[in-house]
Amino acid sequence: MILATTALRINEVAGLQVGDVDLPSGLLTVRRQTSPRAAAAWFSKETKGRRRRPVLIIEPLRATLARLTVGRARDARLLAGPRGGVITATLRDATGWDELVDDLGLAGLVRHGLRHTALTWMADAGVDLHLLQRVAGHQDPAVTSRHLQPDHQAVLDVGVAYSRW
Repeated sequence: MILATTALRINEVAGLQVGDVDLPSGLLTVRRQTSPRAAAAWFSKETKGRRRRPVLIIEPLRATLARLTVGRARDARLLAGPRGGVITATLRDATGWDELVDDLGLAGLVRHGLRHTALTWMADAGVDLHLLQRVAGHQDPAVTSRHLQPDHQAVLDVGVAYSRW
């Protein structure tokens, strides 16, 4: 849910802490990512773009984030794997990912694809490219554009608008 609605990278989700979520303002702040340093070691570092950035919390995500934050210390890891470790290392197993995508008939869907999905949904909702770029943490709008996969209806709507013009 977090990946498909925020367009965060999996390592950025792994780096989220409870204090990064501000439900009253409706924003979460991406400050860090958690990545592997060696086979069994994980560490937090700056985001890929080396900048903090705000990301909108949409209404369908609010209940999930409330459940993950209520009564917890601000510096606690927002998500953890089934045995308390970093979620990045165990997401596929913890979520039953392979079975889920098979059941959906989307066997080629990868976790990073949810980042593309979120950015596309935001674009389909009318979010301007410069704001999508900021949410994604990209330096170049061309990189953001490559993440977008407009749905068929959006393409048809452009055709109708163009024909009217």
